[in-house]
Amino acid sequence: MTEGVEIHQARTNRADAATTSVTRSRTSSLEAVETSSFPEVQHHSTGGAEDSGGGSVAPDGGWGWVVVAATVLVLAMTLAFPSCIGIFYTDLQNDFQASNTETSWVPAIMIAVLHAGGPICSVLVECLGCRTTIIIGGILSGLGMAASSFAQTLVELYITAGIITGMGFSLSFQPSITMVGHYFVRRRAFANALSSTGTALGLSTLPLLANYLLSSFGWRGSFLVLGGVLLNCCVCGAVMRPLGAKPKMEARTRQTNNRQLKTNCLSISQEREGLKGRLRATLSTVMSFLRRHMAFDLLCSNPYFCAYALGMSWMMLGFMVPLVYLVPYATAYGIEQDRAALLMAILGLINITVRPVTALVFGLPRFRGSHNFAYLFATAVLINGLSNCICGMVTSFPGLLAYVLVFGFSMSVIGSLLFTVLMDTVEMSRFPSALGLISIMESIMLLLGPPLAGILVDSTRQYAYVFFACSINGSTAGLFIMLSFYWLDRQKDREVKSSFTHKDTNSLKQSIKMTIDCDYSPVPLHSNSVRDMETDV
Repeated sequence: MTEGVEIHQARTNRADAATTSVTRSRTSSLEAVETSSFPEVQHHSTGGAEDSGGGSVAPDGGWGWVVVAATVLVLAMTLAFPSCIGIFYTDLQNDFQASNTETSWVPAIMIAVLHAGGPICSVLVECLGCRTTIIIGGILSGLGMAASSFAQTLVELYITAGIITGMGFSLSFQPSITMVGHYFVRRRAFANALSSTGTALGLSTLPLLANYLLSSFGWRGSFLVLGGVLLNCCVCGAVMRPLGAKPKMEARTRQTNNRQLKTNCLSISQEREGLKGRLRATLSTVMSFLRRHMAFDLLCSNPYFCAYALGMSWMMLGFMVPLVYLVPYATAYGIEQDRAALLMAILGLINITVRPVTALVFGLPRFRGSHNFAYLFATAVLINGLSNCICGMVTSFPGLLAYVLVFGFSMSVIGSLLFTVLMDTVEMSRFPSALGLISIMESIMLLLGPPLAGILVDSTRQYAYVFFACSINGSTAGLFIMLSFYWLDRQKDREVKSSFTHKDTNSLKQSIKMTIDCDYSPVPLHSNSVRDMETDV
């Protein structure tokens, strides 16, 4: 009887082991599908604590709050600065006797270079670090803006205020965003949303400051003073303390030796293969550079990043145009210059009010690792685009005030989630290069946006058509991002379910076979007494 009970227990244990193997196979198949369905895709993930680079753990606080405060000031002096050029728009047009198209190239070049400098910024960050790069950017932007006060032609203004100042902005703001991403992982959405209030701070203060300086010193004196203000980016860069220790001398020596060895091997192979070998080595170097600093490979390997980059680039064609033409549009319909500048200040105040609130909301535990940040971002882009219709249909101050309220609210949400969605879409180690590529794509659209709007104004003599065009642009960009992410999520879910079902079926067949083998395997009986006991039972 005892041996019969032991046989029954053995059968039960084998069945439990088979069930456990099925459960483990289900889990392993699900994990395998999630990691292999889309290579290099990290959409809807918050990243680990060691994303910060260099093997250092992100503190999610401490000195990171000082970095956030410095980033707020950097964004206020860089990203928000082109909006105050609209205050000087009419004076520049009258002083240089230029058309709307010619004058609009000044903020267009500044904004375009600000975003196009991403690859150069990525190289400098890799060679010099974020802190030094930000300081160099502050020096460039301050000197460029001060030199623009002495410009005698629009071409000189394009070079000084457009190219030099814009490049300084690029070298300052991109490393600041990267530093915030290194210092925060668990609270990354909150930190990014909080740092984005810097743009709101600049939008609310710079137009009022520019209007005061214009009335007191003219546009040349204003540009000189603003150049001194921009030098404060150097102070902000000085507090951007690198996270983790610097590489040891042994590691640096090892890297140097490896590079020298690779160079010697390349030179030997080039001597053997001749021109063909040199071209092949040059192409390999160029592709390595593009992958490291511009992340072109992500456009093919990461569909989420591809959809986000295309949607963002299309949105930027008309996103900054209302900030340039709002003041000229208001003054063209009889609104005083001071009240028109007040509209820009109100836009900034809305951003200052809304962005901290969104930072607190998105930083709540229920939103950490949320799957809906991309959809919230796309909805805000859609609303922002549609709001431009309000500006095209009204010309009174109360109507423009209503437009500023809706536009400012949606703009705040966009600014709060702009970098969070990108960090959730790519690995943190690829974030600087991904940001550089998106910046290049955006710069092309930002360069074309204001001049195209100027051509539209010169041909129609109506500012309203500019805002209607911006409405179409923004709404279509929001719909594209929303539908693209929805389709990719559905496709990923279908692949996960199909692979899970296939793996589950195979595992179930194996477990059934094991159970059958266990049930019908011959069991030797030691004596006839045991068999008699089983028969009696």
